[in-house]
Amino acid sequence: MGADLKGLPATLPDYAQRAQERLTPEAWAYFDGGAGDEWTQRRNVAAWARWGLRPRVLQDLREGHTRVHLLGRELPTPLIVAPMAYQCWAHPDGERAMALAASSQQCGFVLSQHSTTALQQVAPLMRAEAVRGPLWMQLANGTDRGHLLELMAEAERAGYEALVLSVDAPVQGSRDRVRRLGAQPSAALVTPHWRAAPSAPEGLCGGTVEQALRWDDLAWLQARTQLPLLLKGITHPLDARQAARLNVAGVVLSNHGGRVLDTQPATAECLPELADALQGDAALLVDGGIRRGTDVFKALALGAQAVLIGRPCLWGLAAQGAMGAAHVLRLLRDEFEMALALCGCRSPADISRDHLRALDRAVDDAP
Repeated sequence: MGADLKGLPATLPDYAQRAQERLTPEAWAYFDGGAGDEWTQRRNVAAWARWGLRPRVLQDLREGHTRVHLLGRELPTPLIVAPMAYQCWAHPDGERAMALAASSQQCGFVLSQHSTTALQQVAPLMRAEAVRGPLWMQLANGTDRGHLLELMAEAERAGYEALVLSVDAPVQGSRDRVRRLGAQPSAALVTPHWRAAPSAPEGLCGGTVEQALRWDDLAWLQARTQLPLLLKGITHPLDARQAARLNVAGVVLSNHGGRVLDTQPATAECLPELADALQGDAALLVDGGIRRGTDVFKALALGAQAVLIGRPCLWGLAAQGAMGAAHVLRLLRDEFEMALALCGCRSPADISRDHLRALDRAVDDAP
């Protein structure tokens, strides 16, 4: 990283511990907690260990690299920082620090609509780097539709390169840890880009889902922007096929980090099925429980073109600001590069399912 790493945590679990020490119990519950009994959250992490690596030896590794192709562009690395809300609650520099961390490590960055920093302030921090990952804007379901169109236009003008529509959370999940502590962001943490759609007097969840987006709204959205659209939160192969038929640019396999609907299967368990369903008709990305560079390798072996990293980056931000988040990404990058070499792959293009074997290990509990 070209900087003194003395005093920084050495591993991702160390960063999680440091973040818990520095955050208030309420903030830790909000950022680390999952829905219900947190079964899906634990399984997300454990399921990557269900796949064992099968390295090939004596391969030609000269001129190797970590570059991948995604949405018509070559990226330095398949790592992208996932959209995460209220980052200024974790560290005063919030999304600005996270964008700097991503760009410094040539990783992508997705800004949340629940950002505590304006998109116009974040964009220059990423775009200033000549060699970097993509800069995308996340859109939340349940947004006022007029405001949604304004936000899409603002993102396009600011230089964001794609829109990521979260489709799996028309309402929030039931998060027990948050409810026990009454953990809510301070009113002082302003989210400049969020405006909820008006609720109806009747309907599910107090009418809050009456204005939620539907499949037939996608064409309406796509007709009003020049930016490619990705759908985040798809776990069912039939939904993946429907997305491809509607010509979305990409699908992000995600169960929201286990924060919305508990007892969903892990994303690592769903990935082969979605890859087979899409057959390359749309880009496929995945998030959920990725904690090692070997997990990144496995995700690409199972059919993903890139991965989104959430909580670990937040732990790095809470522990040490931009330097901590950058170090987390560097740890993952280095481990991924080691996995490539040790599995006999010159580049991500050489990774295939032949490099994996399903293990008998139970994944009901996190390791």
